[in-house]
Amino acid sequence: MPGCVLSVGGKYSGMKTLLAIGSHYDDCVFGVPGIMLQGVRKNWRVVALHLIGDYSNWPPVKGRHRELVRVTQKLFAERGVEAQFLDFASHRHDARMENQEIVAKAVAAIKPDIALALWKEDNHNDHNVASELSRIALKHAGRILGDTSYRPPREVYYYDNGPRHTIGFVPNTFVDTTAEWEESAAWLGRLLSWVRKKEFDPAKPDGSVQLKETIARYRGATCRAKYAEALWSPYPAKTDILG
Repeated sequence: MPGCVLSVGGKYSGMKTLLAIGSHYDDCVFGVPGIMLQGVRKNWRVVALHLIGDYSNWPPVKGRHRELVRVTQKLFAERGVEAQFLDFASHRHDARMENQEIVAKAVAAIKPDIALALWKEDNHNDHNVASELSRIALKHAGRILGDTSYRPPREVYYYDNGPRHTIGFVPNTFVDTTAEWEESAAWLGRLLSWVRKKEFDPAKPDGSVQLKETIARYRGATCRAKYAEALWSPYPAKTDILG
């Protein structure tokens, strides 16, 4: 319910694996870095699955596209998060059946207890495709693969990608990420500095880091926290406000 500040853990403390799914290398670290860090600190296995792993057609990293994947994995690993990449390329994949199977295999291998995926409506086609593939795989990987042992995650939440991308996102779940903010900002900042071929300087945050802070402060104001990340659940749960 809007206004509630939740955290990773609590009634979910017995769960083991948190999976965040994004399209590009920076989607998860822009959208839900604080939640991923909370998961690590609560001794969960935290995995970020990036559907696009082939950046050879992206001009900003021309000649460095393979290194982008390695740098991303290194920065994630330094924070205890596994960064996995599939082989899709930007604007060169869709939600057809064979791609559903590829994503379903990845999800089934990870076995998430809680999953975070991109919101379904976005101005970026890659994000729309990633959201659709994620939704299908998380819920139906067992039937897609013929794997009767697969169990969908107990909870699936959707996160936004910020202004000029996400369309019509109205969150109903908020996570207080105040304690994780500084590390979240540095994580995103270091990654984007590498892409832009600049030295990382926390005193001069990248424009995307400033945007993330604006969003985090706004979400925090919504639920009475300094910084927060917002999610949408298709199955809002009742909350005992006096508990």
